Amino acid sequence: MGNYVQRFLLEDLDIRGAIVHLDSVWQQMLQDRQYPNPAIKILGEISATALLIGDNLKQAGRLTVQLNGNGPVSMLVIDCDEALHLRGMAKCEQSIEPQPITDLLGNGQLVLTLDMSSMKETYQSIVPLDGESIAEIFEYYFKQSEQLSSRLFLTTADDSVFGVLLQKLPTTDQQDPDGWARAEALAATISDDYVLSEQPAEKILKQLFFEENIRVFEQQTVHYGCQENPVKIYAMLRSLGREEVDSILQEFGEVVINDDICNREYRFDALAIDAVFREAGSTIH
Repeated sequence: MGNYVQRFLLEDLDIRGAIVHLDSVWQQMLQDRQYPNPAIKILGEISATALLIGDNLKQAGRLTVQLNGNGPVSMLVIDCDEALHLRGMAKCEQSIEPQPITDLLGNGQLVLTLDMSSMKETYQSIVPLDGESIAEIFEYYFKQSEQLSSRLFLTTADDSVFGVLLQKLPTTDQQDPDGWARAEALAATISDDYVLSEQPAEKILKQLFFEENIRVFEQQTVHYGCQENPVKIYAMLRSLGREEVDSILQEFGEVVINDDICNREYRFDALAIDAVFREAGSTIH
């Protein structure tokens, strides 16, 4: 089925929407991470939602979605760029029993940050974790930030993620007073069958909204966004300065840098550190 975001319009109802599906990208994100099932479910649903939001980026930029709370799942971070390169992580207890989302996350907040080269300053929106599900938390965000009635339908399996977003446009009720309720009811029929389905997006849309006239837009492909980037790590070491880095070496015998969001570790011994700073010196001169 693949990794994609597929936007669509229910033309006769003036309701816009999108579906998102992840399989191999989702599997790459979970690789070598021993998250308990409740945390995996939340991470999958946030990943799907971040892509549905990030697909609106029309210029070079990065969207970061972060949930912070005082529950057993204390932090989740997902980010994607305008080309839908996705990466993410969770911080949670090692063993978590299934429980309501309000108990899993506890009291906290949802933070959305948009950083674009065309913007003079970074945009950030912060809302409380208001809702009984991830879908409800983000529906509250849409209502506060975009003033649009929105519904999210999300489902996560071990190896794939599926979601549907519906948004009510200003003329929806004029087009059909019952259209919004009907579209909600149809979208609510999604199940694990759709997550595991290998059918193309257009066929799924026709199954979900079988009575509606659907306009389908160009499908956008999602990629896993964690590529090894040693140049960035070298730059960070140089920004610390040779004196600071040497003091870490002297104390610990090596310098270890953890890239939590990509689940990657970089280790440098004395010879590697010397090479990093020697290369910097030759570049300067």
